[in-house]
Amino acid sequence: MLFTSADISTWIATLFWPFTRIAGMLAIAPIFGARMVPVRIRLVIALLLTFLVIPLLPPVPALDPLSAAGVLVTIQQLIIGLAIGFSIQLVFAALVIAGQTIAMGMGLGFAQMVDPQNGVNVPVIGQYYVVIATLLFLALNGHLALIRVLVDSFQSLPIGAETLTREDMRAIAYWGTRMFAQAVMVALPAVASILLVNVSFGVVSRSAPQLNVFGVGFPVTLTLGFVVLIFAISNLLPQMEQLIESALTAVTLFGTGES
Repeated sequence: MLFTSADISTWIATLFWPFTRIAGMLAIAPIFGARMVPVRIRLVIALLLTFLVIPLLPPVPALDPLSAAGVLVTIQQLIIGLAIGFSIQLVFAALVIAGQTIAMGMGLGFAQMVDPQNGVNVPVIGQYYVVIATLLFLALNGHLALIRVLVDSFQSLPIGAETLTREDMRAIAYWGTRMFAQAVMVALPAVASILLVNVSFGVVSRSAPQLNVFGVGFPVTLTLGFVVLIFAISNLLPQMEQLIESALTAVTLFGTGES
């Protein structure tokens, strides 16, 4: 059998360009992109997914991957993969913001620990929400839904034919703004309860100025905050489902013109 250089370039492109998009998604997506996951493991997962999805993909353009046009296609696939992973990562960022808001109200804003997923310091309440969200993400098969959306993106955004439009970029930015709104909704029960306690201590301090509000208020606020967290965590499941569904829907609309 004789193989021409064009045949070899096509085979390389068929493997390399889907691998670039998948690797870009895994590099930033929740759980897969965590710092505690070794890079070699991510590469192995990306290669396995690439070999599995290649039979399902439309034909790739007949371009040399090392040519100028091929390099542009490679950058295009990397951007698409990063955009998909970033959209899902915003769900966990919303929970970190919610935890930080609650921690500031409880007086635990100074208590921080290293987030093993991102390698940065976050409040302990934020880390608590991230751990719960990670378990819920796996329990809801969010990782499988993410892989499914990634495979479907090769149909809505074929390799070399389509790229992220201005509307898609605007949709990602709009989804980022919703992150703050969803964080407020998650933290609202705890923050409202703590605010009522602070108002109550304000009234007490006016009626009994000799009372040391700071000495009494901090342990009460801290205790009430933990009690509220225990009751509020039951509402995290429907909120997490809504966040994941919204993020996956936003990713699915990439390239359709409906973003």
